[in-house]
Amino acid sequence: MAEGKVHIFDTTLRDGEQVPGCKLNTTEKLELALQLEDLGVDIIEAGFPVSSPGDFESVSQIAKTIKNATICGLTRAVQKDIEVAAQALKYAVRPRIHTGIGTSDLHIKAKFNSTREEILKRAIQCVKWARNFTDDVEFYAEDAGRTDNDYLARVVEAVIKAGATVVNIPDTTGYCLPYQYGEKISYLINNVSNIEKAIISCHCHNDLGLATANSIAGVIAGARQIECTVNGLGERAGNTSLEEVAMIIKQHKDLGLYTTIKSEKLNPISRLVSDTMRMPVQPNKAIVGSNAFSHSSGIHQDGFLKDAQTYEIMNPEEVGADSSKIVLTARSGRSALAYRFQKLGFQFDRNDIDVLYNEFVKVADSKKEVEDGDLTSIAKKYQSKVAIA
Repeated sequence: MAEGKVHIFDTTLRDGEQVPGCKLNTTEKLELALQLEDLGVDIIEAGFPVSSPGDFESVSQIAKTIKNATICGLTRAVQKDIEVAAQALKYAVRPRIHTGIGTSDLHIKAKFNSTREEILKRAIQCVKWARNFTDDVEFYAEDAGRTDNDYLARVVEAVIKAGATVVNIPDTTGYCLPYQYGEKISYLINNVSNIEKAIISCHCHNDLGLATANSIAGVIAGARQIECTVNGLGERAGNTSLEEVAMIIKQHKDLGLYTTIKSEKLNPISRLVSDTMRMPVQPNKAIVGSNAFSHSSGIHQDGFLKDAQTYEIMNPEEVGADSSKIVLTARSGRSALAYRFQKLGFQFDRNDIDVLYNEFVKVADSKKEVEDGDLTSIAKKYQSKVAIA
């Protein structure tokens, strides 16, 4: 667990595609898979092969095409699911079967009408079935976030003994607080005797807006895989955002962790996923939102123009974004106004700017944003008056 690499497991093509309206065809999935491989993700969860002939075909085509990333297929703890997934992954250079079952008492009773002991047997059995087809088997303990830690540790120890190489600890409903999720990972590391034989994985949902925070708490506690999606797409409120965890790990070098994500490709793939899946990215989305590197407050603009690091902890180029933007609104100040006039080719001194600022504010109060055309008009009117005077 001391090794600092955090494996990035991308499930945009599986969990991300479960967003209403985001269904992908095989061609679209394959194009995105190639871009995910180029981005540097370690594992691509290509789909749920038994769910439909189309998904089987998509997983099969991705398995045949991708050469560097591990290709993963999801299953339930059902023998046929596992056999179908194995068939879809047949030509993968690095195949992984991702199988599992719910482990919380709520899932055990309400979903399966079963008992802890019976679920434990089914967990062991599904891993053994999967090991018949590949040496790389990931087990998920669905609703682990609400699973009793003692019982969860029993399940984890048993599935590792049965051959699981990765154990996924999902906060399926996004219920955990970061300290709770981190403590859960720590508990497993300290109480599962064979834990060193497997990688612990974080799969956190965003129902309370804590998916990224929980995933980071998990890797700080010792997990070494994060399951995430581009733009945070996923069931209900979404999944852990790939771009967020990748940049948190890159920015916080003191954590001693790293990923193989090529950060300069984050914005381009965000736009591709948004366009392909027909799902706009909210403007204030961290890292990839259109406003992520925009400054409109006068105080912020003044500081940014003096030294960008006063209000930006990363360069836009570092994540493949366009350059930083100084957006002029009624909240903007003289420094930003002078900067924008200079960009447009106008040379004004401080006295000029004081006069121009009064005209600018009049326009800004009537518009959400003052555009270059507005500034040019203001500047030319001022120049005409000065010339006449």
